[in-house]
Amino acid sequence: MVMVDIQERLLPAISNADEVKQNALKLMRAAEVLGAPFIYTEQYPKGLGPTDGGLLASLPEGALYLEKNTFSCCDEEDFGKLLDGTGRPAAIVFGIESHICVLATVLDLLETGRKVAVVSDACGSRDPLKSDRAMAAMTAAGALAVPAETVIYHLMGKSGTAEFKELLPLFK
Repeated sequence: MVMVDIQERLLPAISNADEVKQNALKLMRAAEVLGAPFIYTEQYPKGLGPTDGGLLASLPEGALYLEKNTFSCCDEEDFGKLLDGTGRPAAIVFGIESHICVLATVLDLLETGRKVAVVSDACGSRDPLKSDRAMAAMTAAGALAVPAETVIYHLMGKSGTAEFKELLPLFK
């Protein structure tokens, strides 16, 4: 999973900030329980502040961090190394803003041949229309846009497991 730039000075301006944060927390919990690799990024934290405090406190164990100044995570040399180090051929991407850093990252990941799922209800922009258009552009380019619940159920794979029982309360 790649969480893009959900930072304390950016998040309050996002049109669906509460939804983005709540779904990010669900995804983080799922990554923790299921042992999924997790990378989080911050765009120019000196000016835009750190990752939202509630999210920082909930980072999965072993989460990897990338400070960046580029809009696409892929334009940071260390990002490729972090992503390759997960050993996963696909990326699950979410964050803000949908039409800037998330879009640029997803398009670049697709260009490298990775499969990409964008978590539609854990992404946002200041203007919801821009976010909607970015989602349309990402899906047209080949990304799968799905809600957090779909991602988590897909990662769980089946019911009846200890992980399923631990994550089920997220959806009640």
